[in-house]
Amino acid sequence: MSTMKLNKYFTLSYFRIASFYCAAIFIVIALSGLFSKNLALGLDFTGGYLTEFSTENSLSQTKMKTLLSAYLPESFKLTSAEQGTHWSVQQADNNVSLQGKEWLTDFADKNQLNITPQDAVYIGSQVGEELINQGGLALLTAIIVILIYLSFRFEWRLAAGAVIALFHDVLIVLGLFAWFGLSFDLTILASLLAIIGYSLNDSIIVGDKIREIMKSNSHANIDDVINQAIKSTLVRTMITSGTTLATIIAIWGFAGESLAGFSISLFTGVLVGTFSSIAISATVPQLLGLTADYYQKIEADICPLP
Repeated sequence: MSTMKLNKYFTLSYFRIASFYCAAIFIVIALSGLFSKNLALGLDFTGGYLTEFSTENSLSQTKMKTLLSAYLPESFKLTSAEQGTHWSVQQADNNVSLQGKEWLTDFADKNQLNITPQDAVYIGSQVGEELINQGGLALLTAIIVILIYLSFRFEWRLAAGAVIALFHDVLIVLGLFAWFGLSFDLTILASLLAIIGYSLNDSIIVGDKIREIMKSNSHANIDDVINQAIKSTLVRTMITSGTTLATIIAIWGFAGESLAGFSISLFTGVLVGTFSSIAISATVPQLLGLTADYYQKIEADICPLP
C-alpha cells in the first residue's frame, strides 16, 4: 500500500517538474511571437473609422466579407450580430479609407442590397494612444497591488510562484494573439484583467494548502507536502475551471463575432491558469529551496524554548 502511494507521489512530482519546463518553453514561444510578429492592435488602439449598418435579409459572414472586399479600397475588419442582419465595418485611419455613411448607399446599389445605415464613428489615433496608456496603467496597477498583497500573505517563495504563474498566463494569451494575428482591442484587455484575477485565485488556493500542511506536518518532505496539497485542491480546481469554461463556451457560441476574441482570450487564460497553478505556482517554491519545516523554524526563532 505504501509502495503504491509512493509511486503516485513520484508520478505527480515527475509531472509537475516536466510541466514546469513545458511552461518555460511556452513562455519562450509566446515571447518570440510578441517580438517577431507584434500584436494586431484593433481600432480601439490604432484609431480609424467604424461604420455600422443593418440589412433587411440575413447574410453569411463570408458573403458579406466578399462583397465588401470588392468595394473597400483597403483591408478591414467585419463583425456581425443579430443572425447576420447587423454589421460593423472597421477601417484604418488613413486617407484611403471610406469615411461616414454615404458610401453605404453606393455599396447597396451596386450589390442590390437593402441597407439601413446605423452609425459612423471616427476614433482618432490620439484617442487610441491614450487608451493604450490607460490600459497599460490598469494592468500595471493590478499587478503592483497583487505583489503587495502576496508579500504580506505568503512566504516569499510561495509568493514568487504565484507571481511567475500570473505572468506566464498573461504572456501565453498575448503570444497566442500575436502568433495568430488576432485583433487585440479593449475587450481583450478586459479579459486579461479577469485572467490575472483567476490565475491569482488558483495560486492562492494551492499556496494556502501548502502552508497549512507545512504547519501541521513539519517532518514531511517538501515534495510530498506539495503533492498532497495539489491532490487536496485538484477536484475543486477542476470543478471551478470546468464551470467557468462552460460559461465561456456559451459566450463564444451565442454572443456573436464581436465577443469572439474576448472568449478566446478567457478560454485560453482559464486553461493555462489551471495548468500553471500546478506546473508553476506549486513547483517554483520547491525549486527555490522551500522546506517543510520553514514555519516551525520561524516560530522557534520568535519563541525559543528555555
